[in-house]
Amino acid sequence: MTLGAALAACGGGGSDAGQELSKEPVTLRFTWWGSDARHKRTQQVIELFQKKYPNITVKGEFKEWNGYWDSLATTVAANDAPDIIQMDELYIASYAERGALLDLGTAKKHLETNDFDPAALQTGQIDGKQYAIPVGLSSYSMVVNEDLLKEYGVAMPDDNTWTWQDLKAAGAQVSKASGGKVTGVQSWGFNDAGGLNIWARQAGASLYDDKGNVSIPPSVLANYWTYLADLAKEGIAPPPSVTIERASAGLDQSGTATNTSAFATWWNTQLTSLTAASGKKLKLLKLPGEAQAKSPGAYYKPSMYWSVSSRSKHPAEAALFVNYLANSEEAANVLLTDRGVPANKKIRTAIAGQLKETDKAAAGYLDAIKVGPAPRVTPKGASGIEAILKRHTEQVLFGRLTPDAAAASFIKELQSEIDAAK
Repeated sequence: MTLGAALAACGGGGSDAGQELSKEPVTLRFTWWGSDARHKRTQQVIELFQKKYPNITVKGEFKEWNGYWDSLATTVAANDAPDIIQMDELYIASYAERGALLDLGTAKKHLETNDFDPAALQTGQIDGKQYAIPVGLSSYSMVVNEDLLKEYGVAMPDDNTWTWQDLKAAGAQVSKASGGKVTGVQSWGFNDAGGLNIWARQAGASLYDDKGNVSIPPSVLANYWTYLADLAKEGIAPPPSVTIERASAGLDQSGTATNTSAFATWWNTQLTSLTAASGKKLKLLKLPGEAQAKSPGAYYKPSMYWSVSSRSKHPAEAALFVNYLANSEEAANVLLTDRGVPANKKIRTAIAGQLKETDKAAAGYLDAIKVGPAPRVTPKGASGIEAILKRHTEQVLFGRLTPDAAAASFIKELQSEIDAAK
């Protein structure tokens, strides 16, 4: 079932969250995606919440990412959506603009947001209404394998000044020194629009304009794909077939985790998982090109959000549970950075002493970088951008499309999806 078809049945707008908590037994449904480790942590938090509020029962419904969104669309269409929803930036507009999400501003009696940076909260707003509360913050980074650089005699770049050409040069040194055993750079451009957003922002452009239309200049997009194609052609990145295979595999099969690529783009919050998988010393570097950019490419991206269904029969209790997830140190001590470095500044400080060195490095990275305003929320109709981006990147890498032709095709297809949703 498509998201548009599913949401067509939702109709309506937000509802009044109500102010009073029920004294009668209340059952809430809470859905999220993630790993087994996340499921266990989340269940622990649910149990702590239920001890504090014994008349409220929270039933967890967890799934893998791939099946999560089809399931959510189906339940929303059937007017049977879970009360509390773990939400992603790609889908906020799609659900909120069709009335499926509660305006959390109506639930202020039970949900506090004072300890959140206003800029972070803004990423969950549409037309001034708060449809989603950011859970964790992350930012795009370059992860480098320090052990590989030492092994092949390659100097650590100065990430305060380095350029994209500097990355290419350092990557070429690794590939050459290793005799092809290790590639300098793991290519990107498949699983998310993070890299594309960064490239556009550094050029003084943006992927979407304020009205939600595609606004990235074709030349900027073509330059992005030209760079990625050159990495592969020059042996700095793996051959396209290897790159695409890695892109569809899990983190553990990545070039970073298997120590077969020295540099790679990742969200800073993935450092702990990558380090555990690789067994090597990894370091977060600021993005290339920032010192020369027209505007900062880096921005704070919420790892995910908490939202409440507009059809919830218990909006006050649902808001109370979100408040517990977002503001309780008791919950934070269990969740730690599983869903990213906490967006709540007070909570981030409270758990600092419990973090691993890699998690501390991830948190410190957020303080060290210069960021610009977050990009516009993905507009309604554009939630399929990752699939469109992946397909065009593959076609460029395999030489089936020139970067210029891919740019024109990508823009046309993405804009058509947005127009169809209006």
